[in-house]
Amino acid sequence: MADQRNPRISVRKQPCQARSAGLVATILEAAVHVLAVEGAARFTTARVAERAGVSIGSLYQYFPNKAAILFRLQTDEWRRTSDMLRDILEDVRQPALERLRRLVHAFIRSECEEAAVRVALNDAAPLYRYAPEAVEARRAADGIIARFMHEVLPDASDMTRDLAGDLITTTFSAVGKAFSEIPRTDADITSYASGMADMFVAYLTHLAGAGRTR
Repeated sequence: MADQRNPRISVRKQPCQARSAGLVATILEAAVHVLAVEGAARFTTARVAERAGVSIGSLYQYFPNKAAILFRLQTDEWRRTSDMLRDILEDVRQPALERLRRLVHAFIRSECEEAAVRVALNDAAPLYRYAPEAVEARRAADGIIARFMHEVLPDASDMTRDLAGDLITTTFSAVGKAFSEIPRTDADITSYASGMADMFVAYLTHLAGAGRTR
């Protein structure tokens, strides 16, 4: 029996021409709107097609079901997050801990700016959580974090670096989601991100000192 937790989430075909790519972009833009306004529970391919101004048949040429659309939105989000991690944490023109501060501020701000879609995507996660494509997509940021931890904690053990990376990424995910669930002012975001960054910097500074005294 097919595993009902894993509906088909791959696209039916890749857009090869500019017109097809434009159609997919229109569908995805409509999907973001429907998701933000209606939420995951009321998200349907019919609503997306109506918002996009295309027939349901045209939508199904590229996305076999709503899970495929949601997965595409989620993978696009993962890709943007990975790009943000890479752009900030691998910018060696700044000291490592200053890069971390920049990342915290950028991440918390992006969480708040895209809160409605992010919350809805989280609600929809059971549709594709166990799919191999989802597991692979979530790995994109792991190497970036691991390299940064090795830079910041060169004298620490692999276990310590792995724990530090996991604690920070888990805190990013949980705290960012919780903080962004209600509207925040610019001052709120700045103050909260600064406090969170201070916490991370103090933690890593402590670990770095402990590693050097071994």
